[in-house]
Amino acid sequence: MSKRNSQASKSAARERLRQERERQAKRDKVKRQVIVACSLVGVLAIAGGISYAVVQGNKPDYWEAAKDDKLVKPANTTGTNGTTVTIGKSTAKKTLVMYEDPRCPVCASFEQTVGSTVDKDVEDGKFKIQYVGATFLDNGLGGEGSKNGLSALGAALDVSPEAFLEYKTAMYSTKWHPEESDDKFKDDAYLIKIANTVDALKNNKTFQNAVKNGTYDKWALEMSKTFDDSGVTGTPTLKMDGKALTGSDGKNAPMTVADFNTALEAALKA
Repeated sequence: MSKRNSQASKSAARERLRQERERQAKRDKVKRQVIVACSLVGVLAIAGGISYAVVQGNKPDYWEAAKDDKLVKPANTTGTNGTTVTIGKSTAKKTLVMYEDPRCPVCASFEQTVGSTVDKDVEDGKFKIQYVGATFLDNGLGGEGSKNGLSALGAALDVSPEAFLEYKTAMYSTKWHPEESDDKFKDDAYLIKIANTVDALKNNKTFQNAVKNGTYDKWALEMSKTFDDSGVTGTPTLKMDGKALTGSDGKNAPMTVADFNTALEAALKA
């Protein structure tokens, strides 16, 4: 092999090496660009995730947002925001104001024991009932069953006062009323299942759609505010002419028919 050929071979080898280095340099550059781009995407994704989390964290929950909904008042209501619910004969001179929370277990006991007596007295015209719904147990126990249950009661009231009373009785019954720690009333399907035991509400699509769509959610919040503004601190509470009806202990609502009748007789005479 001549020196010339040897030199040429070396030159060719160096050129191949140079070209290979250039190609490798280009590959490395592309690789660095991909890494930087991916890192940037990752940072943006993290930032986006943080931003999304912040937005979600600051986003009001459903019932907080419901405060800004358009108010739909159930039929058979009067007063500011439709929160005056009075049921009974117009000729009845006295009004019994009843404060109840749908999740309240003591309210359930009262309704199971004394409820039928109250309903009969209203039917007989002894007094009218003014119902005030509360939702404070949702705050104390967590959940939304009180609010959702109250909204469903609004949907029943829109059908008729009788449907409202029968539905309330069913909700508080031993069969359907859950433990206060069990937030069953948050479930629309459960509330509709209870309603199907009431003739006026059974398979009533208007009622069912109102429950599913939360038609009276805003109203339930307004009703709850009426309770909060009343100064009453517990349920059940019964009042007539601004004075509480109490049982034999002189403090709590009468929880037997005998105690209720005694307290009522005194209130009607006052």
